[in-house]
Amino acid sequence: MNKTSLLLLIAFLAALSCSKNVQTEPSAQQNLVFNELAQKWDEALPLGNGMLGCLIWEKEGKLRMSLDRADLWDLRPKENIDFDNWKFNDVYNYWKSDNYQTVLQEFDRPSNNYAAPTKIPAAALEIDISKLGKVKQATLDLSTASSIVEWENGARFTAFIHADKPIGWYRFENVPEGLETELIAPDYQGEREQQQSNQSLSKLGYPPGTIQKETNNITYTQEGWNNFTYEVHVQWQTGKNKMEGCWSVSSSKNKTAGISASEVASAEQLNGYNKAFETHKNWWKNYWSASSASIPDTLLQKQYYLEMYKFGAAARANTPPISLQAVWTADNGQIPPWKGDFHHDLNTQLSYWPSYAGNHLQLENGFVDWLWNNRPAFKKYTRDYFEVDGLNVPGVTTLDGEPMGGWIQYSMGQTVAAWLGHNFYQHWRYSMDRDFLATRTYPWLKEVALFFEQVSVTTESGMKKLKMSSSPEIYNNSAKAWFAETTNFDLALIRWTFEKAQECAQELGLNDEAQKWGDELKKWPDYATDPESGFMFAPGFPYNQSHRHFSHLLAFHPLGLVDFSNSENDRTLIKNTLKNLEANGSSQWTGYSFSWLGNLYARAFDGEKAADALRIFAECFCSKNSFHLNGDQCKAGHSNLTYRPFTLEGNFAFASAIQEMLLQSHTGKIAVFPALPADWKNAGFDKLRANGAFLVSAQMKDGKTQQVTIVAEKGGNLLLKNPFGDDEFSASTDYSFENNTIKVDTKEGETIRLTRKN
Repeated sequence: MNKTSLLLLIAFLAALSCSKNVQTEPSAQQNLVFNELAQKWDEALPLGNGMLGCLIWEKEGKLRMSLDRADLWDLRPKENIDFDNWKFNDVYNYWKSDNYQTVLQEFDRPSNNYAAPTKIPAAALEIDISKLGKVKQATLDLSTASSIVEWENGARFTAFIHADKPIGWYRFENVPEGLETELIAPDYQGEREQQQSNQSLSKLGYPPGTIQKETNNITYTQEGWNNFTYEVHVQWQTGKNKMEGCWSVSSSKNKTAGISASEVASAEQLNGYNKAFETHKNWWKNYWSASSASIPDTLLQKQYYLEMYKFGAAARANTPPISLQAVWTADNGQIPPWKGDFHHDLNTQLSYWPSYAGNHLQLENGFVDWLWNNRPAFKKYTRDYFEVDGLNVPGVTTLDGEPMGGWIQYSMGQTVAAWLGHNFYQHWRYSMDRDFLATRTYPWLKEVALFFEQVSVTTESGMKKLKMSSSPEIYNNSAKAWFAETTNFDLALIRWTFEKAQECAQELGLNDEAQKWGDELKKWPDYATDPESGFMFAPGFPYNQSHRHFSHLLAFHPLGLVDFSNSENDRTLIKNTLKNLEANGSSQWTGYSFSWLGNLYARAFDGEKAADALRIFAECFCSKNSFHLNGDQCKAGHSNLTYRPFTLEGNFAFASAIQEMLLQSHTGKIAVFPALPADWKNAGFDKLRANGAFLVSAQMKDGKTQQVTIVAEKGGNLLLKNPFGDDEFSASTDYSFENNTIKVDTKEGETIRLTRKN
């Protein structure tokens, strides 16, 4: 064996050894384990497959399975949105005339009085467990995406939602005969709890549904608005000391499927629980094998796997995007918080952050496909409201992409489509799929750039600006929330759009178009900054109060227009901004603020503060089942807000922050372990995805990087910040070394192994 072959063998064995030290899937320590069933729906054990969802808890002595389906929506038009009579220019004119109260009355206040459009729940299944005695343990097993409840008398309940079929399963073992399943309809008639609330489901005005019960099966059919119907079906079999059942939910909205819930359940029951569970487990095994991470902080490690579990349960390529609560709509007789809609002023965007480095681009397809397919509705909205060409997206939308109104600075903001364009760009950069670039990313950015070109105005100095601008969600829903000068939030998204449109056009060889977008970029000013406090909200408006939404520093994260890698000026600006963020405190923050802060500190290479922010999120802003509850549940002074509406974006931003601590590549140069706390001496990750379609695995031991393995899916120029410091290392291929950067010209599918020499 020659020397080169020996080095390759050593590198391979080292890679194999290192990979064994990286946790490949959740362990039992990451599971949710309780000694009782939850008594509240938002503390329940969550199951899901992107389309169907289930929450398992106990209500009045019965085990309750709250059922949900992603496309169950009341889609009646918003009564107070009339684009025939109201345009963006009308809002501008009322604002300029100091008569903004008229705008509030037309657009905002009535929104609180209308129950729809809204996401709606499906139903619930209940089984009387009063005779089973005391619960010994209730578990959410992350590795198999299943729940297990065990009683002290030996009774056992298991349940799962099949990973890629519209079917849920449950099984009781070691139970007395006579156990039956009941189907409970949502409280659409207001005959039970919450009927007096303005947010009651009874406000939707639905007729009573029909429940048809036969031997060992129940079918519930509910009619909603405009002849929309959905069906819930459950059927079960009983044997000696056991019961086994399956359920499904179908929607008339899903016209292509054309199969009812009863047909799905009847067909799937022939396969049986065991066979279904095996194929279900295989899907999740593949999901967990796509990437993994090991960190020495047990709290953050567990929370990371809980977040990645929820992402796998909420996102699919062929389902609607992740809404505020995804497939876990409130089961409390009320309309879900914020109508369970799609908020695009940060909620949908943050929800997909972990899909990129987490190596789950296929699950992000559900989001970008939904955006792409709803372009006709978005373009109509752009023409009707803004009266210009190009593309913008309502900041708050229904399942069909229609505007829902609310605080119009954000629900009808001018840069919504730009931030959503970031998802298209990220998909291209992490996949290097040129077809996606040509048919999705660039066309989207081009249309948004055209919108900015037409909706903007030219100042006396010849520069461009917006007629009025906003910065979510500073000054809340008031006239003051509009700024006469373009905010840093809007400006960052506009500058980013023109820069990336130019970049993508150049990549596609469209040189004239690239020149056009480059020229447009030059017409926009630089950001409003203060020498001491860093990024401002807008010219003349410093960041001088606690605020939950870090809209003013979007140029830093996630857009990366301002970055530590650019210059000393950028580094100083970022440091001052974060210092000022700390100085103004977190009194008005919600949970997602802390998980976003973790990302910010990771980008600033401050692992200590990143970990601290994430610990606060995990300990004080999450329910027992890990759902993000927005307010400070510890009431420890982290926020003045202590309420508990459940949304998911904070959960998924947490996962992204852990990934940012382990791997960064937004500059085009890969950095492994860029932001770990000093006491994290042992850590590792496997197959995290980097810009350029590189899959990266790395292992750290005793504070030193031992080995890095990179698979070049598409080939190309690999730039890796030297992870070995002054230590010598070996490489499995030729490389050059310049400015502490390892450079390799990779071939498609090539694996590069770099190993520290002992």
